[in-house]
Amino acid sequence: MQKTNKKKLMSGNEAIAEAGISAGCRFYAGYPITPQNELIAYMAQNMVKRGGVFIQAESEIAAINMVLGAAAAGVRAMTSSSGPGVSLKQEGISYLAGCELPALIVNVMRAGPGLGDISSSQSDYFQATRGGGHGDYFTPVLAPWSVEEAVKLVMLGFDIADYYRNPVLILADAIIGQMMEPVGNFDKSQFRKKKESKNWALTGAKGRPANSIKSLYLKEGVLEQHNKKLKKKWDKIRKNEQRFFVSDIADVDYLIVAYGSQARISLEAIKMLRKNNIKVGLFRPISLWPFPGKGLRKIAEKVKKILVVEQSLGQMVEDVKLNLPNKEVYFLGRAGGGVPSAGEIIKYINNKLI
Repeated sequence: MQKTNKKKLMSGNEAIAEAGISAGCRFYAGYPITPQNELIAYMAQNMVKRGGVFIQAESEIAAINMVLGAAAAGVRAMTSSSGPGVSLKQEGISYLAGCELPALIVNVMRAGPGLGDISSSQSDYFQATRGGGHGDYFTPVLAPWSVEEAVKLVMLGFDIADYYRNPVLILADAIIGQMMEPVGNFDKSQFRKKKESKNWALTGAKGRPANSIKSLYLKEGVLEQHNKKLKKKWDKIRKNEQRFFVSDIADVDYLIVAYGSQARISLEAIKMLRKNNIKVGLFRPISLWPFPGKGLRKIAEKVKKILVVEQSLGQMVEDVKLNLPNKEVYFLGRAGGGVPSAGEIIKYINNKLI
């Protein structure tokens, strides 16, 4: 897609795919699953035209391991799926983290557990923010609340992945993936200017010592040292990559914490509540891991009560409580495809918080 000032109406899934290609992704492997099929379809139509490789793998397991191979060769690589497919990818994501390989994984969440249905959900928060697979590791997790922001976070996600040599996850609920909004800025130059050297990549060893990429360390004590090295990296990510958005916090009495599509619904409720002089503000985590606890704690100092709104039975609410042990934290959530409405949020605040 050529750079232009004109905006184009795109679904979140299509915009995420275009953002990946524009950011330099040249290898995509995936397997179809609703509600992210528009993403894989866009990749199928456009990757080869733009000098990349597209593979519809025989399974999610095959797809993530193909991404691992491409990443090891120094190529910007990407895959996408929904909850059940990301579950199958977890072993490969753990291998990527253990091998210190950059890659982008997109999860357009659907309702579960099990096969569930194809409606929107936010119930993969634990899977995304707690590593998801085996071993001690983390993946930075970025959660967009609009199609435009999804584009920015895909590009930023690739930069974070390269900078830290670590897989990065984009966590978008099905509402964000399926909704259509105007989007036009696919200019990757707005992000990190430094081009990361990939002198570790497996590109052939003529004239230099051979590189080795692995996550298997059998000699006593070597794996422990490797894990200590990784921990230093994740501590650095925790310090440097916390991101959040706030609204209506100058005179706030009550604070809603929500991410993704639920933050947009919450903001609509806040507008209605403020018309009745009920001073409610919004704190929206953009990075789910690292969770932006420092910013939340600072804002919460002047807040009476906190309401966490999620499209789940309650997952992010645990991170909020961990960061605000001395605050009253309430929870409003719906699961299995149910969506909290602005009216429900207003009613809950009037009945429970005030």
